[in-house]
Amino acid sequence: MNRSEPNFESATIDQSSNVINTLEPCKYITKPMEKPTKKLQELIDSLKLIKHPEGGYYRETDRSPYTTLNKDGNTRNYSTLIYYLLTPDSPRGRFHYNENRIIHTLHKGRGQYVLIYPDGRVYSFKVGYNVADGELSQWVVPGGVYKASFVLENDELDDGLLISEVVVPGFDFQDHHFLKGGLSKLTALCNDDKEMAEKLSFLL
Repeated sequence: MNRSEPNFESATIDQSSNVINTLEPCKYITKPMEKPTKKLQELIDSLKLIKHPEGGYYRETDRSPYTTLNKDGNTRNYSTLIYYLLTPDSPRGRFHYNENRIIHTLHKGRGQYVLIYPDGRVYSFKVGYNVADGELSQWVVPGGVYKASFVLENDELDDGLLISEVVVPGFDFQDHHFLKGGLSKLTALCNDDKEMAEKLSFLL
C-alpha cells in the first residue's frame, strides 16, 4: 500500500465488540474527585507524570534517535513512547486525533474508548483484562481517527487506567489535533446524527 494513502484498518479493534449502545459515563465524569487517591498519587510521583492537555497524566519515556519522514514530508523520530494515566480527578481524555498510528498497551485498570472515523462511523470498546467479556489489553488507533477515553470503576487501580502509547512515526504536537467547534462539529463528524453527538458530548 502507498504510504501516502490513508489506512483506517486495525486488526486489534476491527474484530472487537462495538459497545457504543451501552456507553455509560462513570460517576467521575459528572463529579470528579478533587485530587488523586493516595495510591494513584504515589504512582504519579513514582512515574514522574505531569498533566496532559487532553486530560489525564503522562510522561514521555522514549524517543527514537533515528528519524524518518511522515506522509507530508516532515522529519519525525521513528517512534515515541509514553505512559498515560486516567484517574478519578482527571477521568477523561477529550476528543482529538493524531496524524500517525498509535499502539496502546494496558498496564492496570479499566476504561472505555470512543473512536470517530472520517466516514462518520462511531465505534467504542472497553479496555481491561476481562478478555472473555471482550475487553482489550492491546489496541491500535489509526492516524486520522478521532479518539476519546474515560475510566471505568475498578478495584485494581483505585478506579484508574494506566497504559503505554507508542506513536509511529514519533509524536509531535504539530500532528495532534483537538476536536474544535463544540457540539456542532461533533454532530458533523457523526454524519449529522444529533442523538449520537449528544451522547458523546461529555468527551468534548
